[in-house]
Amino acid sequence: MPNHGELPELAAAVLQPGFAGTTAPDWVRRWLGEGLGGVALFARNVESPAQVAALTAQLRAERPDVLVAIDEEAGDVTRFESRLGSSRPGNLALGAIDDVRLTEEVARDLGCDLADAGITLDYAPDADVNSNAANPVIGVRAFGAEAQLVARHSAAFVRGLQAAGVAACAKHFPGHGDTSVDSHHDVPLIDRDRAQLEECELVPFRAAIAAGVRVVMTGHLLVPAYDSELPATLSRPILTGLLREELGFDGLIVTDGIEMQAVRRRYGLAGATVKALAAGVDAICVGGDHADEQTAVLLRDAIVDAVRSGELPEERLRAAAARVRDLGRWTTATQTASGARAIADSASAVTVLAPTTSVGFDAARRAVRVTVAPGDAALPVREPAHVVEFAPPRNIAIGAETPWGLGAPLSDLLPGTTSVRLTEDDLGADPVATVLDGAAGRPLVLVVRDVHRHAWLAGALDGVLAQRPDAIVVEMGVPETVVGAVHIATFGATRASGVAAAELIAGTRVPAPAPQPLAA
Repeated sequence: MPNHGELPELAAAVLQPGFAGTTAPDWVRRWLGEGLGGVALFARNVESPAQVAALTAQLRAERPDVLVAIDEEAGDVTRFESRLGSSRPGNLALGAIDDVRLTEEVARDLGCDLADAGITLDYAPDADVNSNAANPVIGVRAFGAEAQLVARHSAAFVRGLQAAGVAACAKHFPGHGDTSVDSHHDVPLIDRDRAQLEECELVPFRAAIAAGVRVVMTGHLLVPAYDSELPATLSRPILTGLLREELGFDGLIVTDGIEMQAVRRRYGLAGATVKALAAGVDAICVGGDHADEQTAVLLRDAIVDAVRSGELPEERLRAAAARVRDLGRWTTATQTASGARAIADSASAVTVLAPTTSVGFDAARRAVRVTVAPGDAALPVREPAHVVEFAPPRNIAIGAETPWGLGAPLSDLLPGTTSVRLTEDDLGADPVATVLDGAAGRPLVLVVRDVHRHAWLAGALDGVLAQRPDAIVVEMGVPETVVGAVHIATFGATRASGVAAAELIAGTRVPAPAPQPLAA
């Protein structure tokens, strides 16, 4: 006979809410005692590794097996290092190097830092195949545009992260790469048939599952080949039929942020939550924008009401809660055995970022690619330069708070270097004059991100290069377009990537490469 008295606890178990502040709020601590299964940390919750360790120790004092999740891709998307920028190069850079042992090493290095701070679940790796260069939300977050490359690096990342006792999470199932729509704003359409999905999008997820990935995150994607009505997050044919039964995944399924417009606009927070659980989801990620107890109450009560009304089978909710607890037991046992739990419980976790020795900075150096026009000798630069950083519109997934660019690291190496950051609106009626203001008599470095996706940026760049053909172009996004006499691709805009490019320009660590023919 159903025991409906347990329903609030079961409903709380499947939630992973966010919250404000750098210490655990009273409501979160109280909810942990009442069954809350996990929480999601964002940049607003992070000041330092030691502070995060103290925060997670507060959470574990209420529930030792609590899942503490973070969206840390170790690239442009970083929450753990959002104040400085990531000390690692990111997925696209790792894919460009294409050394799976290095990718596994970088992921293990990341996992150790996270585990020492008490984090048990990382919403990474991004297993999307970025097959559409116009993709506004994936881009450098993917290992590349080729399915087998993405597959082998996704599997390596999973192995490295989980070797450190942090559960990995392959996302965004069944694949967010072939879209020009950001699911934060609307529902992307993946218009491929099943054979095409099998040959591309599903390849990395199969590899991640074979590598033992503990968690898969759903994408808010409409995939008519499997479900012409519901986005994947809410689709039983996709989550239960495809992911569980066909691909054989038996771990935890978590949603992408349930408040994202791709599902929230039509179904509401509560409606999307219930439909996701009924479709096969085990945990609901919420709190990027709705980081309050009222939202948690709304979702918990909606789940309870859905079970009581028969909309959500009680056995489905029990199975979801059981997977949450199973993962909590695995992370607790693994991190206890490794000694990470003792470090985190001491609230003294320390991350040492050493630009000259860390695996992340060294990986970023290996990723840098330079294209030089025949006969050009612009590198290295030996005098103070002028850096112009073109800032395209903010990507919500990456966030506005994370520093990026070359102005700071290059000024450290070439004292007297000046820099300016310009948006489309800043360029005004005479973009060339605006960009060249302050550059007279100085080497000029033009920093761009995804120039192929922004017509205003491409136009400004062409105009400036016509006046200053000696300018160095540094692409910190996807290097789809190669322009300029000297073009440097970093495959990401992380702190480590910026340092690597600055070192190359200044000639302090990486020798300037031999001239190569400029790509067409």
